[in-house]
Amino acid sequence: MEDATPKTIFFKRSNFATHLPADALYAPSHFWLAPEPDGMWRVGFSKFAVRMLGDLVDQAFDVPPGTPIKPGTILGWIEGFKAISDIYGVIDGEFHEGNPGLKGHLEQIHDAPYGAGWLYRARGTPDPACMPARDYAMLLNETIDRMLQQQKDSGPPPPP
Repeated sequence: MEDATPKTIFFKRSNFATHLPADALYAPSHFWLAPEPDGMWRVGFSKFAVRMLGDLVDQAFDVPPGTPIKPGTILGWIEGFKAISDIYGVIDGEFHEGNPGLKGHLEQIHDAPYGAGWLYRARGTPDPACMPARDYAMLLNETIDRMLQQQKDSGPPPPP
């Protein structure tokens, strides 16, 4: 008998589309968390977050492996052409490592945000605010609604 659980959930809204891994959890801050067989959690930016950052130019972690972390702990930063963003903890536990494969290859975050472009690994308990993929899709709808409404409210520039 085949597993009836979908591997991804397709999301499309306005000019944005993605396949959300169904077995991952998602933080309201647009990080995803995937459990690993060794009890660790692999964490990365969702495709939505990556799109908001734009092209990436630099990234670093400010905490060493073994550092105790909590949800909201600033672990490092990432710089894109559109913005600089902190990389937050979404686990209550211990920071294990940043993704060594990103050094010199930040394009992986864009090319494979749910694969080779993961950001860090940590051991512990996910933030209770994390949600399954279907709930995250609803959050994306609300977020995109707000963005579209802000665009509409700002309207075209006044005539000269």
